[in-house]
Parts: sequence; structure tokens; C-alpha cells
Amino acid sequence: MSKVAIVMGSAKDQPKMQAAADLLARFGVECNTRVLSAHKTPDAASEFAATAADQGFSVIIAGAGKAAHLAGAMAAKSLLPVIGVPLSASLQGLDALLATVQMPTGIPVATVAVDGSANAALLAVAILALNDEGLAGQLAEYREQLAEQTLA
Repeated sequence: MSKVAIVMGSAKDQPKMQAAADLLARFGVECNTRVLSAHKTPDAASEFAATAADQGFSVIIAGAGKAAHLAGAMAAKSLLPVIGVPLSASLQGLDALLATVQMPTGIPVATVAVDGSANAALLAVAILALNDEGLAGQLAEYREQLAEQTLA
């Protein structure tokens, strides 16, 4: 079974990242949440990213605000797909958005909207569903429910 790592730069980011954990749980995808900072705990962040695949993770979701280098730090040390969630810690999240999305060629980070951890989880589910027909079916049902709610 695949699992997703949710990392965030500060414990204060947990409320904004909770939607990712909730959606992953809804799809039955195991996740592990931890606080790692690209700046305050660079060695621990680097070690986690370098060993995430060996720990059974298939995708990393990284949320950070302000300078928001966490997703890039994860991508620099891991071959796993990394999904960045810029968080609105300052400047309404614009600084974090730019820091997350402007990665150098060769070290990609998929980036969702500011405070968009729910979409990060859905993107992680879509990635995992490439090799899991059951998960693909659940995602299709979820999308159908969204359409029905919108039309109602």
C-alpha cells in the first residue's frame, strides 16, 4: 500500500494542512504528518527526503509559508513526486507561492494554490491512482459527487 508524507515547516501550519490529511483518509490512503523546516532543521529535512522512498512513501506534500523552501528542499533530495503547498503566513501567501513554484529546471515541484492542501491531497491521490484501479474508481466517484453538488 502506498503512503503519503505530509511535511510542514512549522506546527502552526497544521490547521492549514489538515485538509490534506482528511482527504487522504477519506480515500483510505495512509499518511504521516511531520514538522520539518528547510531552514531550522535542514539536516533532518534532508535526511527525511533522502530516505522517504525507503520508508514506503510514494508522494511528499510539503507546506510552508514565507520563504517556503521546504518543497524544493524535499525535491532536491528525493526522486518522489513533491507537491508544494504555499501557505499564507505573510504577504497573503504570494511570497510562498513564488518561492514554491519558481523551481530551477531539473528539480520540479508540483504547486497548488495558496493554502490549497486539499488539492495537494487530490493530486497525490491521482498520482497513486495511476497504479491502483480501486483508488482510481474512488477518485472518479469523488469527481462525480463534485459535479452533482455543483449542479444541485
